[in-house]
Amino acid sequence: MVRHPRIPSPVLGLRANAAQFALLVTVNALVGGMVGQQQTVLPLLATREFGLTGFTFIFTYVAAFGVTKAIANYFAGTLSDRYGRRPVLLAGWLFAVPVPLMLILAPDWGWVIAANVLLGINQGLAWSTTVVMKIDLVGPRQRGLAMGLNEAAGYGAVAVSSLLAGYLAGQDGLRPVPFLLGLFYTALALLLSGVFARETRGHARLESRAHTARADGIHDHLRRNLDNRQIFLQTSLREPALSSASLAGLVDNLNFGLSWGLSPLLFATAGLPVEQGGLLFALYPAVWGAGQLVTGALSDRIGRRHLITAGMGLQTAALAAIAAPSSFAGWAAGTALLGAGTAMVYPTLLAVVGDVAHPAWRGRAVGIYRVWRDLGYAAGAVLGGITADLFGLHAAVWAAAALSAGAAAVVEARMYETQPPRSG
Repeated sequence: MVRHPRIPSPVLGLRANAAQFALLVTVNALVGGMVGQQQTVLPLLATREFGLTGFTFIFTYVAAFGVTKAIANYFAGTLSDRYGRRPVLLAGWLFAVPVPLMLILAPDWGWVIAANVLLGINQGLAWSTTVVMKIDLVGPRQRGLAMGLNEAAGYGAVAVSSLLAGYLAGQDGLRPVPFLLGLFYTALALLLSGVFARETRGHARLESRAHTARADGIHDHLRRNLDNRQIFLQTSLREPALSSASLAGLVDNLNFGLSWGLSPLLFATAGLPVEQGGLLFALYPAVWGAGQLVTGALSDRIGRRHLITAGMGLQTAALAAIAAPSSFAGWAAGTALLGAGTAMVYPTLLAVVGDVAHPAWRGRAVGIYRVWRDLGYAAGAVLGGITADLFGLHAAVWAAAALSAGAAAVVEARMYETQPPRSG
């Protein structure tokens, strides 16, 4: 008789799942690195190698990335609830394989757009799944900390890769050397996801069996057995906390999408060399990534709502500082503040979704929230491109500042505190 090794029963908590959690943090850093390798380089590639003019046309690759990633987020949530988390994670990395090669070999801008469609699928499937897997592992008490660590790894890697790709572009040219980073990231991620990652859906089932309604009755209108249409409506429109989080996430990534396509051009028109422009662009996700190590855990202690409102307000002030004509030092201060405001918002919004959504449909709720959030990439690209073409680069940044202020007002008025009341 052949004896099979016993699979340990799932246990919730960060300490109990430290090894798998650390592995998933590493995988998400590689997901972020895939974005960072191209952020500094592609806007310059558009103008210098392909001779593109018109900001709207240049931003098409950001829009293609954002729309594709948003759609992939939805399928990531639905498929991970139905078939498990690990197969979706692995599929996401398979879509990344051609991306660096397409960017290296691209004979025209259409190849760049196609590569960003594949990158959007990779990001939607892989990043959404690592979010859900970490929420599964840690349980309800440490969601903010878990999301802070997850997002810090992802966007810290965006910053490091942006800085490194900008340096390599300045030293060795725009192609092919900066995009060799992506080949390394993909190979390592496939190894980690395919060989070492473990399925976490059992942890979600464990939490679901132990799930109890809040004593204050605030979630009594939500049930365990919602269908996909009901989950979409609750997350998008009806449930005050979930829908407010979706709006705030959309505006938050609108700022990121706009800065992704616009910032390198804004800094280049001021005469900054590529290396300095890369440093400025890396500063935003660097502060954003490192800040989340603090803000995620902080939301577990002081609550979610006011941290989100304050973060959106800080982004408003930062965008106003960037929009005003400035020097390297002034832009550095503005981008650092923008990163700090985003750090206050990003992991906290994901924690809100984890607080409110039932474990039975949490994967789908996270996916739908990330649909709206990542449509912000496309919205930022379209808004930034059209506004910059009509009124100039600075006007596009002012428009984003106004939208950030509006989102802060909506969250303050509509969202309730979602952090479960502490016992004892």
